[in-house]
Amino acid sequence: MEHKTRKRFPSKFLWGSASAAYQIEGAWDEDGKGPSVWDEYVRIPGATYKGTTGDVAVDHYHRYKEDVKLMADMGLKAYRFSIAWSRIFPQGKGEVNEAGLAFYDNLIDELLKYDIEPLVTIYHWDIPQALFDEYGGWESREVIADFTHYAKTLFKRYGDRVKYWVSLNEQNIFVGMGYGQALHPPKVSDMKRMYAVNHIANLANASVIEAFHELVPDGKIGPSFAYTPHYPIDTDPKNVQAADDAEELNSYFWMDVYAYGRYPRAIMHYLEENGLAPEIKPGDMELLKRAKPDFMGVNYYQSATVAYNPLDGVGMSNEINNTGKKGTAKETGVEGLYKKVVNPFVATTNWDWTIDPKGLQIALRRITSRYDLPVLITENGLGEFDKLENGEVNDDYRIDYLASHVSAIRDAISDGTEVIGYCTWSFTDLLSWLNGYQKRYGFVYVDRDVSDADPMTRIPKKSYYWYKDVIETNGDTL
Repeated sequence: MEHKTRKRFPSKFLWGSASAAYQIEGAWDEDGKGPSVWDEYVRIPGATYKGTTGDVAVDHYHRYKEDVKLMADMGLKAYRFSIAWSRIFPQGKGEVNEAGLAFYDNLIDELLKYDIEPLVTIYHWDIPQALFDEYGGWESREVIADFTHYAKTLFKRYGDRVKYWVSLNEQNIFVGMGYGQALHPPKVSDMKRMYAVNHIANLANASVIEAFHELVPDGKIGPSFAYTPHYPIDTDPKNVQAADDAEELNSYFWMDVYAYGRYPRAIMHYLEENGLAPEIKPGDMELLKRAKPDFMGVNYYQSATVAYNPLDGVGMSNEINNTGKKGTAKETGVEGLYKKVVNPFVATTNWDWTIDPKGLQIALRRITSRYDLPVLITENGLGEFDKLENGEVNDDYRIDYLASHVSAIRDAISDGTEVIGYCTWSFTDLLSWLNGYQKRYGFVYVDRDVSDADPMTRIPKKSYYWYKDVIETNGDTL
């Protein structure tokens, strides 16, 4: 829709930014922390870009006060961060590590000192290695009780100060890339196992949401979903059907469970027909239906355009562009459903991700129409080869990207979508998982690269001051 007059952002809109423990903290084995699956995975030769690890990351563990002060100087209203499960329970369960709890106590208190709302992510991909060794981690239903116990420990410790929680971050990504594409731990490519793991993760998510509503009744919780809205390449009915199939398989298959406690019927028929359906035990669907999220968390980076793909067509690629050499992404699809194609109307990043701010408005509208839930945008940002020149980083391309996406959020609000807040990815530069330190997302440049972890000086980029102005004016200057 286009509006004669667009609505303003809500007066208490959470202008925020985000991070994840493994990508920023470092201190991977300090103060009693146990190893996570990522601590082990990055040591597999060839698993990450030039063998980069999060052992030191950007040293947030030791520099959190400096980082929070930069947030305060920017005027940030909210900061989303994750808690490292193995920093709280080094073995995933059993004895709690008080030093780990104390670190996050200190971080939360430091944020509140500056009136920055802490948004806590309970799980951002770093399950303790001990649980994977013991029973396969997310492959066993034992993880439901262990994850719930871990979450309850956090709720009891921090629930008096933290009112916004994200249960699982990008379940579709850590399940899909871990068990489908073999690009994340445990580096498996087995679709049957992937859907089994996914169902268990859904049950764990629901169990934690139920526990939260009992322990923090004045708080809000929801999962954070990596949503890529799909478009048909044209109006050929075959391609329209392909886009519907892609949307159901890659989006509604997760969000329908979060909101309604059910799987889309057509996709479950597809999984059953192909021998991929997970085992659903008595009581499973009842639990999923009971656990209602308070909002839908959305990580939005790009849209996708698709076309009809026959049964003997393009299959899923297990390769991605992690070098930043534009045009090196491989063709991918699902036989009998869809294949991804180039959209001639949108630009792409050096990592071949589409740049589509209108897609964010479309995503927000679809969620509002289908689920009628408030939305918290938990990630949105641009990864690029930022350059430090004469002590400055002039990242006008990031400002353009973020400004266009924030404008799209305002359009969606004008359409009637309830948006709680907007967290950019990310506040500081950080380890970009498989991509190393070359792919920078932050408002704050961190002076390190793949081979050099020193001195890690924090340098605000041009975008830092742009976002400061956006926050001060509550988006009115856009």
